[in-house]
Amino acid sequence: MTHTRLRNIPATLFAAGLLGAAAMAPAHAALNPGDTSVQMFRWKWNDIARECTSFLGPQGFGAVQVSPPTAAASLGTWWDVYQPVNFNSLKSNMGTEAEFKAMVNTCHAAGVRIYVDVVVNHVAAGAGTATDGSTWNSTSLTYPFFSASDFHPACDIAGGDYGAPGNRNNVMVCRLSGLPDLKTEGSYVQGQVKTYLNKLVALGVDGLRFDAAKHMQPSDIQAIMGGVTQTTTSGEALWVTQEVIPDSNVVRSTYFAAGTLNEFQYAYALKAMFRNENGANLAQVRTIMGTPGNWGGSWGFIPSEKATVFVNNWDTERNGSSLVASNYISGSVNDTQGTKRYDLANIFMLAWPYGAAQLHSGFRFTSYDQAPPSASPFDASGNPVINQQWDFIHRWSDISNMVAFRAVSRGQGVDNFTSGTGNQVAFARGAKGYVAINNDSAPWNVSLQTQLPAGTYCNVVQGQLNSTASACTGGSVTVASNGVISVSIPGNGGSGVPAMALHINQKIAGSGGGGGGGTCTTVPVTFRVANANTAFGQNLNVVGNQPALGNWTPGANTQMTIEGSGANVPWSSTVQLPPATTIQYKFVKAGGSAVWESNQTTASGNREATTPVCGGTLTLDGGSFKN
Repeated sequence: MTHTRLRNIPATLFAAGLLGAAAMAPAHAALNPGDTSVQMFRWKWNDIARECTSFLGPQGFGAVQVSPPTAAASLGTWWDVYQPVNFNSLKSNMGTEAEFKAMVNTCHAAGVRIYVDVVVNHVAAGAGTATDGSTWNSTSLTYPFFSASDFHPACDIAGGDYGAPGNRNNVMVCRLSGLPDLKTEGSYVQGQVKTYLNKLVALGVDGLRFDAAKHMQPSDIQAIMGGVTQTTTSGEALWVTQEVIPDSNVVRSTYFAAGTLNEFQYAYALKAMFRNENGANLAQVRTIMGTPGNWGGSWGFIPSEKATVFVNNWDTERNGSSLVASNYISGSVNDTQGTKRYDLANIFMLAWPYGAAQLHSGFRFTSYDQAPPSASPFDASGNPVINQQWDFIHRWSDISNMVAFRAVSRGQGVDNFTSGTGNQVAFARGAKGYVAINNDSAPWNVSLQTQLPAGTYCNVVQGQLNSTASACTGGSVTVASNGVISVSIPGNGGSGVPAMALHINQKIAGSGGGGGGGTCTTVPVTFRVANANTAFGQNLNVVGNQPALGNWTPGANTQMTIEGSGANVPWSSTVQLPPATTIQYKFVKAGGSAVWESNQTTASGNREATTPVCGGTLTLDGGSFKN
């Protein structure tokens, strides 16, 4: 559903729609890892089935989010699918029930799950004949299987789609953009919705995304889901996400019991950081979002495990609240024209370990209400027609190659975070991957510390390993024995995508020394500690019995980097130390009088560790600062 009223348009000609969920369902032997999904907005079922087989499955996508499949109003707009008429019919403008079932089976065979956007808060406005031939009339509240007593009394949501301050009840019981509002607290309405959702699960659907969830009582959604089959035909737990756009009234945590939430703050933050709005830039991401184990940040992000994230969706790319790729309306900003901001934001999303990620793939449009193309996304020979009518963003190689990066780096934290200018950042995902992004106009020539084993890796932004794993189809980067890389990333504004992404499954066979042995002078050791209760003006240092640790003297070379904001957020630092050496160290608060940690468990009262051999890496998570 739209998150704000864009302009005055007739209520009979307006509907809602919002992002589909990203996949984090449990692993299944026959299905791809569920780390990344893609919303195939307004794609027909037969075309999605073809794309699952030819690209999405082989590329490793975990799921496809499809548009609402119920019989709905057919108004020749992109949003008419969000005006359902008959919950018991799956004959839509995307295809028939038989075609829907065939799509589910075909995608499952390719390793891809199917998630469905479900609209059960409201029904179509006006009157007419739906896609299945059934009729409706919103004046008399006449709909298949519903009567006037199944709707809330007619009222408008004061203050637009958000609702005016203090008007939370109206948001849940009044008409969103004039659409008749179902009594989802009623047993009969809940029964009809349960029947619809159980039918989808029986057809093989793997997940549900509740459109307009903010306009329903959280308890209603919980009651409905209490009567829905919770295990899919693939043997996984049914995945659920909900559209709950933040405002001054809604308490988003009250929806957690039913499933995850679309985190709109994420899309808004990416837009601000990549467009440098209101002084924001990419280097501030840890302050804005928080860090692994301490998510939230200054923007108040919900917990990572409760978030589904996206760069844009079908609403935000039309209302201007996110970065966009397919909006060609005159006067609108397009983040693919003269810039690679859109690509970079998707690369960042798939590399950053927050939430469950979803790409958006729809169609280009030059007017707000424009309907999807009538032409197939494929030509007569079955070849994809990319970046013409259908955008095929999921096939843009710099983005699609990051699907495997996200799967490989799952469970890893963020290490070695560094920045050049405010628009240049790089970070490791443990010893599994490393990413560098240049959203600045100037090139970034830099040496960076990774935790990857030594060797030569394909930059998956530019290409992948060839069939024999002996070379890269695009650029490559060599990781030295100490984990350091030297790279030159062009500025944003040229023809290429100014980013680099490396991961362990894209290492040229036989290159480098792997995880140990060899000759080197230093190895990277990452120190991390939290809960230091620092005060304004204090910094945290890691000091110890090595020159690189200040020989027990706090100073500029021993200062750590804060991972967010607040008195108790983690601090971290990566230090080059001699290999295979026993070290002693402590953390100390500096700024005014130095405050050292209390004694540790060793006889000396210090923390103690042994650095890895050449080619290895080590992360020393110190837990909490010992007061």
